[in-house]
Amino acid sequence: MRRYEVDVPIHHATDQDRRGHHVFTGRAAGEREALAAAHSAYDRAVQHVSAGRPAPDDSSNGWAVHGLRTDWVLDWHKATTKAWVNPNSLI
Repeated sequence: MRRYEVDVPIHHATDQDRRGHHVFTGRAAGEREALAAAHSAYDRAVQHVSAGRPAPDDSSNGWAVHGLRTDWVLDWHKATTKAWVNPNSLI
């Protein structure tokens, strides 16, 4: 399986001018599977944090969420997915 990058635009829940991207990476059979895996990892992390537990750190398949901020909204309908390129190979 190939490694993919899923870039999801984000904005602050109460201040729409505060924007950014949350980047997920992991292995998947294709772009559609990568997007689904990133979304699933995010949903799982939100469920844990909402229940007062730490976000799961099971990154065995690469799809884990770090730096979760519940006051930010992910715009999944604007997410882009592409094959991940190791930035270290540019050196």
